[in-house]
Formats: sequence, C-alpha cells, structure tokens
Amino acid sequence: MRRLVRAAGGVVSVGLGETGREGGPSGESGVVPVPPVPHDERRDEGGRRYPAHLDVREVRTLRDWPGAWWAHWYTLPPERWPLRVPEATYDLDRDRRDRRRFRESVRDRVRVRRVDEGLPESSWRLVAELPDGGLIGELRAHERSEDLVAGQDFGDLREIVLDGVLVAPDFRELGIGRRLVGLLVAEMERAGVPTARAVAEFADGFLVACGFTIEASRPVSLCLRTPLSPGPPRQPSAR
Repeated sequence: MRRLVRAAGGVVSVGLGETGREGGPSGESGVVPVPPVPHDERRDEGGRRYPAHLDVREVRTLRDWPGAWWAHWYTLPPERWPLRVPEATYDLDRDRRDRRRFRESVRDRVRVRRVDEGLPESSWRLVAELPDGGLIGELRAHERSEDLVAGQDFGDLREIVLDGVLVAPDFRELGIGRRLVGLLVAEMERAGVPTARAVAEFADGFLVACGFTIEASRPVSLCLRTPLSPGPPRQPSAR
C-alpha cells in the first residue's frame, strides 16, 4: 500500500486523525503525529522490537525481572545467578504494570517540606506529601546541645538527633526517604547546625547511602517496664 501511494505522488503518515483542523498541532496533511515509542531503540536478544503497548524497563537488579522468582530469598552475586538476566524486560500482568505506573507518577508528584506548626522550637518534622495533601513519608528529629550532654561549655555546639525516617510501604524504593534526608541537610545548613546523629540497631545501609558514617560506639538498649497493677509480692518457691 505504501508503494502504491508513493507511486501516485502521495505521502503515507500515521497519526491520530485530522484534529489539527480544530486548532491542534498537525503536519501538512492535517494529521496529528503519534508520539514515538519511548523504548523503540531497544531490541531483544533476537533483534526484535519490544511490544509498543507495554512499559519496557532496564533490568538493574533481580527484582526488576519477573523471571527472577528466586531473587526474593536468594542473595547471590551476579556470577552465581542460576539464570542469565536480560538487559530489559516488561510486565504482562496489567495490575503490576498499573501499580508500577502509579508509583512512578507518585515519585514525580511528591513534594517534601518542613512543618513547624504546633511543634517546640527544638523539634524538627519533615513530611513527604502528594498534591492532595496525602502524607506518605515523614522524618522526625530533635535538637540538642553538646553543652548539656558533656556538662561543660563547648560554645553552644548544636546537633540534630534523628528519631526516624518512615515511608509508606507502597511508596518505598522511590527515593522519597533520600529526599527527606536531603531536605534535613538543607535545613541544618540554614539553621547553622553542623551535625546530625542517629542510632540504629544494625548498620543502616539507607543512612550510610545518605552520607551518614558509622562511628565506633556500642550503644546499649535499655528498657523499663512497670507492672500494670500492683499485687502481692511473689513468694519464692521451695525447690
């Protein structure tokens, strides 16, 4: 068909219809061009194009590839993977595809800000919100003085103690926690606070990736529990 049209002096174009006559962008033929496929340059191992209607993505970790069903409990180095991982993949499951699209849209639309209303001056609260105000992440910290900790005057050295960084489970691994920590650093520079500290039960890879360094210390976890109701003292058993 294309050769016949060209032989007759015509031009073959693929578009969305003659909406250009109503004011929309169009070419000389009045047809709105179809947006290019984002992954059109990619080819599979057989040299074929990927399906145009599916979201093709690069495989960076085993979790990116649906065929790596063993990746959820095996932590093997790449040289010991039981299967060869392709360079790109896509989801045939529509629900999984829609969830991935929603997560990507959230990553583009979320905003982070500091909340000061109703908090003491020494309390820091940073939130990650959707445009409609929905809260999906939060960072809490409090400010303390080294003078109070050491019992002597260090020239009013101030520091921030990180209480926690929380992101809703459906929106994790989107960089939202890192953005909250980045805002914390910006607020610290603005307030003139040079140091932030955090205590974790294990070496926290997330905080290390955000710039925290592990110090040579051994914190002790202490707990005080009070009885729910007073009762008579327990008598020792004779054994």
